[in-house]
Amino acid sequence: MQTDNSGFKTVRNSRTTITELMIPSYANFGGKIHGGILLGLMDKVAYVCAAKHAGTYCVTASIDNVDFLQPIEVGELVSLKASVNYVGSTSLIVGIRITSENVKTQAIKHTNTSYFTMVAKDDNHHSVKVPGLILETKEDVRRFADALRRKELKKQNHTVLKQIKSPQETDNYKQLLKNERCVIDIIL
Repeated sequence: MQTDNSGFKTVRNSRTTITELMIPSYANFGGKIHGGILLGLMDKVAYVCAAKHAGTYCVTASIDNVDFLQPIEVGELVSLKASVNYVGSTSLIVGIRITSENVKTQAIKHTNTSYFTMVAKDDNHHSVKVPGLILETKEDVRRFADALRRKELKKQNHTVLKQIKSPQETDNYKQLLKNERCVIDIIL
């Protein structure tokens, strides 16, 4: 546990909220707000939050769990709330919660939660050390610990994905696909 707080910043120091009105040009062919618009807004709020904490330019290294829980309609106000949940040496994990509000009914719905890993860069595009994180609330501590668990699960997932991508025997493919909705139309 750190006791000297020099070189550290609080979570609240970089907390960021962006609110934007959803306009017709943001809608997809189904009349709902296009997922790509939301991804762009999430990337923007993650950058602002990370850059405020790091005090330098930050780039997106990865995005975890973009699940679109509920559709967003044209005319709704979308709020993206971001906070630094975890810091490593040169990286930060920014948690983002998205809600949308129907301005006529004031109904608010949670539409997304996602986690962006950002890396701090200097003017020469080299990774730079970020300030440590001062955890002031139980929620700050929980989010930091949750981020550690997600990082470990991500490492395990990468290991499993490497195994999946390794060459397989033809019989393994046939067995794996036996009960799936596909037809193998080549000689394996």
